[in-house]
Amino acid sequence: MRKGDSSLSMLIVAALLALGVGYYVPKTLSTRNAEVTQADAKVDGVAKQPPAASKPLWAASAPGRVEPTGGEVRVTAQAPGRIADVLVSLNDKVSAGDLMVALDDEELLARVHAAAMEAAVRKRDRDNADAGGRLGQDRRSGEDSVANAERQLANLRDELDRVLKARRSGSGTAADVQKARDAVTKARERLDQSRITLRKALAADGLPAPSRQEAALAAARAELSLAEAALQRARIRAPSNGTVLQVSAKIGETAVPSPEAALVTIGDLSSLRVRSEIEERDVGKVRAGQAAIVRSDAFAGKDFEGKVVSLAQALGPSRLGQRGPRKPTDVDVLEVLIELEGQPVLLPGMRVDVFFKPDATAQPAAATKSTAKAN
Repeated sequence: MRKGDSSLSMLIVAALLALGVGYYVPKTLSTRNAEVTQADAKVDGVAKQPPAASKPLWAASAPGRVEPTGGEVRVTAQAPGRIADVLVSLNDKVSAGDLMVALDDEELLARVHAAAMEAAVRKRDRDNADAGGRLGQDRRSGEDSVANAERQLANLRDELDRVLKARRSGSGTAADVQKARDAVTKARERLDQSRITLRKALAADGLPAPSRQEAALAAARAELSLAEAALQRARIRAPSNGTVLQVSAKIGETAVPSPEAALVTIGDLSSLRVRSEIEERDVGKVRAGQAAIVRSDAFAGKDFEGKVVSLAQALGPSRLGQRGPRKPTDVDVLEVLIELEGQPVLLPGMRVDVFFKPDATAQPAAATKSTAKAN
């Protein structure tokens, strides 16, 4: 055989061997791997089940801020004036109508006294004029009843202010304060009833037109009511029951009617809530009635239970993280209120983290609304 033919034959044999190795070796290895995998998937002849996907611990999370259930009420002045007295301190308990800050009111008191004297003179002139029959007399009686109730309420408010000042100085008692509060409440109820009676008298058919004396008295009483209202604006009272959280008023300073210049901040600490803001991508994961966990860096390792009580109906700018002017790149958020259970040791104003449990713990929004209507 020629030497060239022998070399060609060897090359052909080598190529065939290479093809055989390339085909049989990977097939054998894959078969063995499959057998090993099947053997591992069985324990004592029983096939193993593939591990289930782990359920997420939280549906969503968001930052929040602790506040009283009714929110923090920032009480400001309704009219400018010099602060003459501050009757509350930090952590004081106040009731609706209690005097907290008094502005200088000497000029206003003079106007009230002058208006009261003018009303008294006009009333004497009216009483000497003919009433115009029974309907006219009913109108006079109704107007007198309202005027007397207004003056009585003003006098009892002054008495309550005096008792509160005495209590703060140490010469009064809590029983005296409560008695004065009850008297003011009853006087307000009498005033409301007198106004209802007057409206009925003014709506009677055949009521004669008022005389000049009656019109003059009505104008004088209106001036007295306006003077009394101006006087009350110089007395900053508690709008609701609560605890004094902050006191910014100082005697001698000038109070101005501005939302940025709150004199006193109060809140109802009988229960707390968290105002949270969730991102738009998590809106569908949170519903009313959903359970939540609140955590604070001040109490590391401690969880506070809560429940979602309401969600805003529209997205808006964040009020928790922003302290400067809003930017075009800022992301809108949805405001969520979480009611905390029990009496947590958290304080109003604390920054916290809220973790919402999976949606299985939530009630449908429609069912929550139906329950609220039923209650």
